[in-house]
Amino acid sequence: MRTLIAFALLLLPVALLAQVTRTGEYLAKMDTDGDGRVSLTEYQDWMSYAFDGMDLDADGVLTASEQPGGKGKPLTRDQHRVRLAERFRRQDANGDGFLDARELAAPPQ
Repeated sequence: MRTLIAFALLLLPVALLAQVTRTGEYLAKMDTDGDGRVSLTEYQDWMSYAFDGMDLDADGVLTASEQPGGKGKPLTRDQHRVRLAERFRRQDANGDGFLDARELAAPPQ
């Protein structure tokens, strides 16, 4: 049993590196200006794809009928972007105003 645990612990860094590599590819797609990091605006723009897909009438408001389950209070694009900004700030572990691959890979705080 100890051998199995030791082996699992040895593989952990490999798994984390693979996750960061995949996250690095994800970062590259989000990083529209190519500076190697994701700004708040880039994050909000990328993460708004779901909002855009659900906003069937393209009026900038998700009504109850446009939300999963057909329930919920109306949600404006601005409210959605505020929520994304809050999530971004929690992910920005070093507080530099940008997300790198490791911060994107980390679970939300």
